[in-house]
Amino acid sequence: MSRANRIFCEGCVWHITHRCHQRSYLLKFVRDRRRWRHWLFEAKRRFGISVLNYIATSNHIHLLCVDRDNGEIARSVQLIAGRTAQEFNTRKNRRGAFWEDRYHATAVQTDSHLTRCITYIDLNMVRARVVRHPRDWEVSGYNEIQKPWQRKSIIDFELLMSLLNTDSHRELTILQNDFLDEEIANTKRNPIWTESVAVGDDNYLQELKDTMGARGIHKQIANEMGSQVLREESCCYLTHSDLK
Repeated sequence: MSRANRIFCEGCVWHITHRCHQRSYLLKFVRDRRRWRHWLFEAKRRFGISVLNYIATSNHIHLLCVDRDNGEIARSVQLIAGRTAQEFNTRKNRRGAFWEDRYHATAVQTDSHLTRCITYIDLNMVRARVVRHPRDWEVSGYNEIQKPWQRKSIIDFELLMSLLNTDSHRELTILQNDFLDEEIANTKRNPIWTESVAVGDDNYLQELKDTMGARGIHKQIANEMGSQVLREESCCYLTHSDLK
């Protein structure tokens, strides 16, 4: 896989993926996934990260968020990853890396691509054949969107409803389940959401490439699995991965 992308641009929606070291199942216990979620809440409280969706699986995480151009994404991931690892290693009397050294960020256009990405995150553990429905996996944005918490809420509902053009929370929950009904039978992993630099139409990808300046010179717009993506010039997608 190409070196993980960590280029941020103001106003973009980013799909963050971060895998446990050597794909180990270090998040297999719900208590550890809950601690990861706790630190996600702390990142929101401290740095103002705007979260649209998330899930903590047994060996990696997905986080969908918006860049406000104040460094909140990098600081949030650093806090969450560092504290989760520190607590786990202390409790287990363990030494060594908890996460892969780099996380990956894929920019997502805020149109139908956004709804597809949200659904892709929701269906992660369904694709892995661990649960039959997203509701059965506790530490997920799906469950928070369907039943918002009164305390320690993480999802930025106001922004999410604005991006999805919904007028109420009830409409948002219905829309989310409509997306699921259309895709729940699709258990095929799609690496465009976890390995590309960006996903969107040609205009969006070209504008993002131009915004990146020198960093975008060696990135290419290509068609992958029926979708337009921006990718590294030497990128060759894997056919097997633990990033579901």
